[in-house]
Amino acid sequence: MTIENKSIVGRALAGLVDTGDVDTLASYLSEDFTHHRSDSTTSTRTQWLAAVRAALGPTAGMRVDILHLLADGDHVVVHSRRRLPGGGPEIVVVDVLRIADGLIAEGWEIIEPAAQAATNAAWWDSAVGARG
Repeated sequence: MTIENKSIVGRALAGLVDTGDVDTLASYLSEDFTHHRSDSTTSTRTQWLAAVRAALGPTAGMRVDILHLLADGDHVVVHSRRRLPGGGPEIVVVDVLRIADGLIAEGWEIIEPAAQAATNAAWWDSAVGARG
């Protein structure tokens, strides 16, 4: 099951990453797919696919490096680094995807600008230092 779930996610992302093929991605999403962001907003399948399509213009030529594709049971984690062309900003993204009945049923996305990683980790360093 774990290997099959990784394969489902890999196939869903391959067309999108390589050619911007949103229709292939859509074919791997359940009808009741829900997308979650770290700011607690959610979107439906239709809303999320519309946002993905809208982002294709501004992100044309973006380089996506998938660093890890990990699976455990019905969840698959994708850790990627994305760079806009022409020296644009770089982000690190972690997607956690839940698979049900051979389709992606739910996704959680965490995005962090790579240039702000040290600043964003400062809260942890101060919390650990305060306990030290």
